[in-house]
Amino acid sequence: MKAIIFHEHGGPEVLTYTELPTPDPKTGEALVRLEAAALNHLDLWVRRGWPGIDIEYPHIPGADGAGRIAALGENVNGWTEGERVVINPNIADGTCEFCLAGFENQCRNWKLLGETLPGTYREYITVPALNLRRIPEGFDSQLAAAAALVYMTAWHSLVTRGDLQSSETVLVVGASGGVNTASIQIAKHLGATVYVVGSNADKLALAEKMGADHLIDRSQNENWASSVYQQTNKRGVDVVVDNVGTTFPLSMRAVRKGGRILTVGNTGGAKFEIDNRYIFGKHLSLLGSTMGTPRDFATVMDLVFDGKLQPAVDKTFPLKDARAAHQRLESGEQMGKITLVIP
Repeated sequence: MKAIIFHEHGGPEVLTYTELPTPDPKTGEALVRLEAAALNHLDLWVRRGWPGIDIEYPHIPGADGAGRIAALGENVNGWTEGERVVINPNIADGTCEFCLAGFENQCRNWKLLGETLPGTYREYITVPALNLRRIPEGFDSQLAAAAALVYMTAWHSLVTRGDLQSSETVLVVGASGGVNTASIQIAKHLGATVYVVGSNADKLALAEKMGADHLIDRSQNENWASSVYQQTNKRGVDVVVDNVGTTFPLSMRAVRKGGRILTVGNTGGAKFEIDNRYIFGKHLSLLGSTMGTPRDFATVMDLVFDGKLQPAVDKTFPLKDARAAHQRLESGEQMGKITLVIP
């Protein structure tokens, strides 16, 4: 099979298009012939490397994927070859205390495709059949792959962890990334009022298309927390979605007393300083999460398949051009998800 691999950390130049053996499904697994994969910032972090990351080489990037079942391992029921599927990239053991309690994304032996396991930048992949969700006929595989990780992540953060209510206000810090555009749509689907901070007019236009009610251009006003404060009649928003990290000081000013700050990442950097007085003085809750549960995945993907949530796709590249796809994601110019077509 064709695949994208790397043997060492570095820039996009370490990615190589090559031939690898096609894997065989083990007991409980399905072999999926992938038609589409999608990029996440995770792919960049894994490729660049970080202290403590432990992966086997050659490594295959990619968490998101969609395609058709090509073969089934033993003891797999309820599936047939040829069915169209999208993959939940969270791999749990199903036996630990967290899995048994329904929190598979907190599994003691949790693994993630493209990070601790070889990923989806390839023609064929084996995954537990429990990690598959049927795609309705006629639904685009590119859209299914684009939605999987980011919509599940956003749903778990906003709904499962954040308990967002229809009467509340939400501020999303960042206008065009995958999780942020998913958060905008999910918040609007739930009936919330959405404020978005973006870096330029084009990205804010995308946020407006995704349903944002109030747009703040930080290139025109770096102190966007003050803008949010004024626009909410000096109250602040109920919830802030901040996956940048380094913007926490401003988010803590923009959120109301007793409000929540939700985070699933740190695209601006892993380490930064915050003023703890805001946390205890304003009775703030800081809620972190990673990915989501199988229930989150099923719920949000059904909303995507029903057309109630619609992923924004920026640009699609052939699998062999994964380097160019990584370069575009690193440039920060993307307007939605970048996908790979696997012919």
